[in-house]
Amino acid sequence: MQLKHIQPVYFSPTHTSAKIVTMIAEGMDIMVNTEIDLTYPSADQKTIPSDTLAIIGVPTYAGRIAPTALERLQKIKGDNTPAIIVVLYGNRDYEDALLELRNSVKQLGFFPVAGGAFIGEHSYSTEQFPTAAGRPDVRDLQIAAEFGKNIIKQLDQYTDIKELPVLDVKGNFPYKENKPKTPATPITIDELCTQCQYCIEICPVETIELKEEIVSDPEVCIKCCACVKECPNGARVFNTPFSEFLFKNFHDRKEPELFDLTR
Repeated sequence: MQLKHIQPVYFSPTHTSAKIVTMIAEGMDIMVNTEIDLTYPSADQKTIPSDTLAIIGVPTYAGRIAPTALERLQKIKGDNTPAIIVVLYGNRDYEDALLELRNSVKQLGFFPVAGGAFIGEHSYSTEQFPTAAGRPDVRDLQIAAEFGKNIIKQLDQYTDIKELPVLDVKGNFPYKENKPKTPATPITIDELCTQCQYCIEICPVETIELKEEIVSDPEVCIKCCACVKECPNGARVFNTPFSEFLFKNFHDRKEPELFDLTR
């Protein structure tokens, strides 16, 4: 197949999806377009042509695609465009997320040719109760780059996208039911907060504001914890019993799962 460009696409509040998508692209000897970052609200719509290989990465929330990521993916359309699909999960389980992503991008005009489930530091990971802390790490990034290199080699064996087999990935349909949102949100430690408002700037759903103190709207917050992980003063924290639960039950390292044209 003659591919002219690579198009990275991701929703990545804490940068884990972005890192993996970027490394997959770097493993390919093809021109890489400027990334389409769906992390923040944008009115831009874009169609990715069929001579481009899209790499689409999103995080999972409770075994499904993060709802905000799925919503923003609707702005991206394909034209029978080949796509590598990637989900990032926090070392527990990605369950139906990769299957959901495969089916979703097909409806948007893409032809999934490969997929991967990679591990990223869990949103609820803390210093006291770390879960997949620091991931994706060097080993994960090496796997991602090699994955990209192998997919290009596989695609080179075909002359037309119509010859490609249907991508088979793990997951169940109907998908796991999404759980209702809980009202808990990250909070601010006033003594540490300098009101620099960086958390307001990076919130992917624009739900943080400065009143007497920095606060989040519990009806809108998606608990990505970008504000917690990015605060330069450690002034944002998210206290949840799930941090300890995840640490105790999902502490052992999991490795990426890859699905390609040979599987």
